[in-house]
Amino acid sequence: MKDSVNIGLVGDYNAAVPAHQAIPLALQHAATALHLEVGFEWVPTDEITTASRVAHFDGVWCVPASPYASMDGALSAIRHAREQRVPFLGTCGGFQHAVIEYARDVLRWDDADHAETAPGAPRAVISPLSCGLLETAGRIKLLPGTRLAAAYGVAETMEAYLCRYGVNPAFQAALVAGPLRAAAEDDAGELRAVELDGHPFFVATLFQPERAVLRGDPAPLVVAFARACAS
Repeated sequence: MKDSVNIGLVGDYNAAVPAHQAIPLALQHAATALHLEVGFEWVPTDEITTASRVAHFDGVWCVPASPYASMDGALSAIRHAREQRVPFLGTCGGFQHAVIEYARDVLRWDDADHAETAPGAPRAVISPLSCGLLETAGRIKLLPGTRLAAAYGVAETMEAYLCRYGVNPAFQAALVAGPLRAAAEDDAGELRAVELDGHPFFVATLFQPERAVLRGDPAPLVVAFARACAS
């Protein structure tokens, strides 16, 4: 295990965004828990014109607060992490764009898109939620045998949301029929997290696990991500 890691935070930093306030604190907590030096760099999406911008990081975290300045930049970073087997965490907007990248580059759905930025897209794999999850919390069921369940060590957790978009139910079955699989659901059985089989660590959640630290609780998924970056 490495003594130190450097993590790329892919997204457009905004000090007013609660998740952006929480992420450095969550990484600091992970560093303490693992006796590890954890460095990080905010990487604006419009700076990612090629994967070389994120190639030197030990891990890539695609963070909340989309739409991003550059969707192509975010997707390029996610593709790099997926193809080069770099530990990846996506939360909220990062979850949404991880699904889009998989749909485009693995399933070859070239027209896969996000309804927020392309409302007329015929294959909007990310679409408006039936009920927007704005500054709310909900119970999450962690599916057995997943990295997510292993990170938490429990079957259920309460997590915070700030989002209006999720996986389009019309495409969900096809999206999670291969190596990308469901990792968590809410009480209504709606998809709330995915992970990629055959990858050292590739987990994406619609909820924002980092925000647990703002209420004084640990963020187990961030600890698991940092551990994977050091492995």
